[in-house]
Amino acid sequence: MFFQINPHNGVPIYEQISRQVKFAIAAKSLRPGERVPSVRELASHIAVNPNTVSKAYRDLVGEGILESLRGEGLEVTAKAPPHCQSERARLVSERFSQVIQEAQQSGLTNREIKQIVHQLIQESIDA
Repeated sequence: MFFQINPHNGVPIYEQISRQVKFAIAAKSLRPGERVPSVRELASHIAVNPNTVSKAYRDLVGEGILESLRGEGLEVTAKAPPHCQSERARLVSERFSQVIQEAQQSGLTNREIKQIVHQLIQESIDA
């Protein structure tokens, strides 16, 4: 798994870890039955406190996305993919809503906002 942590984006690091696990499951790059990196392994890899990773994992276990295998670590549950796909859609929609609201407050028209979005989508396709 590949994690990108940004300590300056206003989202707590444990939440960034949790979201990225959910997004990996939603994108099928992490599948049911697969294990996630150990707390120490991930903490070392992304240079954060192990307690931060532990909190993210506890939250994911609490949501039923990960389950503990006694003595073997944590693995993705069978029910995780549909939950993570809907969670991903909800989070992305929430972020788009915030951006649209900010754009409207700045004086952009809905047409200008649509034009920007279409241009960005086209650029990402062409890249």
